[in-house]
Amino acid sequence: MTATAATDLPLWPASTLDHGPFALLDEEQRHRLAGPVTRVRLPTGAPAWLVTRHADVRQVLRHPGFSADLERPGFPLLRPLPPQSEPDRQGGFIRMDGEEHSRLRRMLTAEFMIKNVRRIEPLIQQTVDAALADLAAAGPPADLVETFALPVPSIVICHLLGVPYADHDFFQARSRTLLDRTTSTELVRAHAQELRDYLRELVVARHRDAGGDDLISRLVRDRVATGQLTVDELVGMALLLLVAGHETTANMIGLSTLLLLREPGRFAALRESPHRAAELVEELLRYLSVVRTGLPRLALVDAEIGGQVIRAGEGVIAVLSLANRDPEVFDDPEEFDPYRQAHQHLAFGFGVHQCIGQPLARAELRIALVGLADRFPTLRAAVVPQQVSTRDTSVVFGLNSLQVTW
Repeated sequence: MTATAATDLPLWPASTLDHGPFALLDEEQRHRLAGPVTRVRLPTGAPAWLVTRHADVRQVLRHPGFSADLERPGFPLLRPLPPQSEPDRQGGFIRMDGEEHSRLRRMLTAEFMIKNVRRIEPLIQQTVDAALADLAAAGPPADLVETFALPVPSIVICHLLGVPYADHDFFQARSRTLLDRTTSTELVRAHAQELRDYLRELVVARHRDAGGDDLISRLVRDRVATGQLTVDELVGMALLLLVAGHETTANMIGLSTLLLLREPGRFAALRESPHRAAELVEELLRYLSVVRTGLPRLALVDAEIGGQVIRAGEGVIAVLSLANRDPEVFDDPEEFDPYRQAHQHLAFGFGVHQCIGQPLARAELRIALVGLADRFPTLRAAVVPQQVSTRDTSVVFGLNSLQVTW
């Protein structure tokens, strides 16, 4: 396809992708973009294949012929990225393929198994209770994002990793910079390096005293000291977990609260039937799908996806949010149904790269929402949805703030 032809393609992600917090596409956009595999133009000007149907997205994400390595020539980037040095590339296994990816991921699998997450649920509950007390002291009205949604997962991931929560302003600000698609290449490079330097200091400190029970200490003691893991790899792993470990869940808590507050009975149901919260969380994950820009992949081999042949060297964007509203899989997908069996959703991705921390994210979201409904039975939004400030340029969609009262 010529560069001239590429300019005639629909732009993805469109600037009007989000019509308020909940509507992903208007009818015209859905007609153009949702459905069969179609060609689009990325913000960088490069063409790519857009994959939006549930079955097609699953096929791409489990296919070994599609690479997640953004360093490969032709990889479909949503924005220009700064060149990385070899140490910078290490440890971020979410962007690795094959055995390199598997080796690093295996070192963390046990940490995030459901049985291990259940063991830390008391810690999550304590964190939620403390944040609820802070929310009560701050208002009404109060900013639910700043006082509750962001601190809960941040404190938990800091505890698990062994990162001082006192430094949360530092790493939260830089995390948002890295996820914002409008951030300049220079600032992305600078803030990424600052985070790596910060985490490297923590890793070096654990080398001197690795007697702690946090994840970084255990990896230093069990993996770095035995030569199975380098310091650069551990820094990269810690950076990935720190950023992903608070950003996605924080945005889900804020968006979920706003959505549930549209019908007061939904919070009442959480108080009266907290055992149903796990099912509700699955529907929230399906309906909100905070990773809305899609997962980029590069075809390494020719492959047929949804009846369309994608050639080796061509880019693909697998759109989780639209796959989660596929009418072939979910009845009335544009409707939020708290009683829906939504376990087939793809909010955490699919295949070998699916989110390793999903058991933790589910537990945090469930405990946070049940606690919020129980502590504030009269909770309501202090602004209408149209006035809510959303993070439209972020790779992870969410709210900048949410004023609530009770």
